[in-house]
Amino acid sequence: MKAHVSSILLGVRDMEASKRFYTEGLGWKVQHDYGISVFFEPDGGSPVGFYGREGLADQVGTSPEGSGFSGLVLTYVVRSEARVDEIIAEAEKAGATILKPAGPLPWGGYGGSFADLDGYVWSLGYSAQGEDQPYAE
Repeated sequence: MKAHVSSILLGVRDMEASKRFYTEGLGWKVQHDYGISVFFEPDGGSPVGFYGREGLADQVGTSPEGSGFSGLVLTYVVRSEARVDEIIAEAEKAGATILKPAGPLPWGGYGGSFADLDGYVWSLGYSAQGEDQPYAE
């Protein structure tokens, strides 16, 4: 298996609320809306989509119930501290829960994190170190 993700599917409890959060709140554009699933324009990265939480759990053979930290963090690396601040503000305005306000990180970078409406954790970061960062924008 290669170190590659073909797509990222997030099991959501309320499809319409999640679509509003990502489209109206964060500016994502819907590429395909199949009713039971929605995919966003990947803009050069791995496609991200939603699927009803119960249907996605059934599809992979697990329970849709869960609580606490799942161990999954979605990382979004940008080219400036100011952009980290902007995205954190956009997410909060859209209804995200800010888990860690933007600020200096222990390893020397700058970042913060938020949870979307379904509790998926997004880590935003910037680092002036290194030229091979996996920039999302």
